[in-house]
Amino acid sequence: MGYSHLFGPVLSRRLGRSLGVDLVPYKVCTFDCVYCEVGHTTAKNLQRQEFFPPSEIEEELRQFFSGNPVLDYVTLSGSGEPTLSLSLGRVIGFIKTNFPAYPLAVLTNGTLLWDRQVQHELLFADVVIPTLSTVDEEIFQRMHRPSPGLTIRRLREGLREFRTVYHGEIWLEVFLIPGVNMSRDHLAALGAEIGRIHPDRVQLNTLDRPGTEQWVRPASPQELQDAARMLGLPYVESIPPAATHGHRGDSSPDPASVIVEMIIRRPCTIGEISESTGLHREEVGKLLRMLSVDPRLKMKRGERGIFYSWAGD
Repeated sequence: MGYSHLFGPVLSRRLGRSLGVDLVPYKVCTFDCVYCEVGHTTAKNLQRQEFFPPSEIEEELRQFFSGNPVLDYVTLSGSGEPTLSLSLGRVIGFIKTNFPAYPLAVLTNGTLLWDRQVQHELLFADVVIPTLSTVDEEIFQRMHRPSPGLTIRRLREGLREFRTVYHGEIWLEVFLIPGVNMSRDHLAALGAEIGRIHPDRVQLNTLDRPGTEQWVRPASPQELQDAARMLGLPYVESIPPAATHGHRGDSSPDPASVIVEMIIRRPCTIGEISESTGLHREEVGKLLRMLSVDPRLKMKRGERGIFYSWAGD
């Protein structure tokens, strides 16, 4: 069946076979990042809201888990910033109470970690993966185009506060854009700040799918290696490119809808769709050709080939 709030499982570069849970509509976020693979933010704000009845999400989770799926993680992520949802704590509690065998991760840009209520709601997640890519206000504004009033100082202070109350794992993402935040002095200052936050991992990321702005280019493997050295930290790793092999998902009785659910949230190549769904590449190609009669299907060439996406309604 098709789901409104769940997507995948997908093969995540960081989390393996991951079921995505979307708590916000497309595309509600506190940022409008130049590198975002989902596209421009259509509703940029800092106000937490109840976007969907949490009972809808819980019912979809019951249905999905009735099949005893094989997963590495359940991940709160998707079309925007999950901590904007007032359902965050309830959904985390529901998953940990009813499906405790599955580790739970939250992908967040970290902009609301200063909020005591958000901190409390995240306490029961197994892994929280926030982003800190700069300590410079000008670079922060250029990269993330944040909601009015949101500053890098507030983000940094929120990360430090959250580390003092949260006892799960923090995997801190550093997104790197050549020519923007990769100078030696900048990375040294960023490394010093990260050292004060004490994350369990620091993961260097760069453009892997087409970003919002065409001028953004990915860092090369050598540039990532140099950046890791300049950060001056002992626990830095680079996020590998999207997987080209791995565990295949289960075939769906409605594979076209599964493909749409995937690409509406992030652009994917035919190979990625094949790996995540268990469908043969030729079958994926046929389904995409069938879907191409709908103008919402978009194609864009990137570093790794043609990426397919689905424009939101």
